[in-house]
Amino acid sequence: MSTEMVFQTHLVLGYVAWLLCFGAYGLPWLRSMDRVAAQRAIATLHSFRFFGLVFLLPGVVSPNLPADFAVFAAYGDFATGVLAMLALLTVRIRRLFWLFVVAFNVVGTVDLIVDYYHAVQIGLPAHAGELGATYAIPIIYVPLLMITHIVAFYFLVRPQQNAT
Repeated sequence: MSTEMVFQTHLVLGYVAWLLCFGAYGLPWLRSMDRVAAQRAIATLHSFRFFGLVFLLPGVVSPNLPADFAVFAAYGDFATGVLAMLALLTVRIRRLFWLFVVAFNVVGTVDLIVDYYHAVQIGLPAHAGELGATYAIPIIYVPLLMITHIVAFYFLVRPQQNAT
C-alpha cells in the first residue's frame, strides 16, 4: 500500500472512530449539560492546541516538511489554543466568554480547513513520513478537533434547552 493510501486510510478511519466514540459518549454527555458547561468542556479540549507549535521543532518533523504548511498549522493551532484558554478564563464575564467561544471555534475551524487545503496542495499524503513524530496529530487529534468545532457551532445556534 502506498504512503498516500495509508495516510488517507488513517485519516478516514480517525474520523470514523471519533464519530462512533463521540456519538456514543461525547455528544450525549455534552447534551446533558447547560450551554456554558458544554462550551467549557469543548474549550478545555482545544486549550491544548498550543501543542501544534511542535510542527516548528527541528528533529520532530522532517526538514523537508514544507514551511508554509508547518508555520500556518503551528500558529493556527497556537492561536486557537490561546483563544480557548481565554474563553475558559472569562467564563464569569459572559459577553467575553461567548466572544472567545465564537473566536476560538472560527479560528480553529479555519485553521483546520486551510491546513487540509495546504496538505492537498503540497501533496502531503504522499509524503506523510515528513510529519515525523507529529504524524499522529492529523490522524488522531485533528478529527476530534473538527468534530468538536462542528458540535460547538451546533450548540451555539440551537435553541436554548434545559439540561436534563
